[in-house]
Amino acid sequence: MSLEVEYDAGDLSCGELLIELRRRMLALAPGDVLAVKATDPAAPLDIPAWCFTTGHLLVEDRHPRYRIRRRED
Repeated sequence: MSLEVEYDAGDLSCGELLIELRRRMLALAPGDVLAVKATDPAAPLDIPAWCFTTGHLLVEDRHPRYRIRRRED
């Protein structure tokens, strides 16, 4: 059974947001979901690109809400 964890990133800028996403994803088990609220104007570009680069699955992409499933290791 997978877990879903919520995280309100507010308006963190790109660098800070991506560092925090990495930290939070590492704390999850493979298959778990991180539900993120990110209001930074660059988030619609940054979050999908980060998911593509890291191999995590972007399950929902509706600014300001995103759901990211942690990849299998």
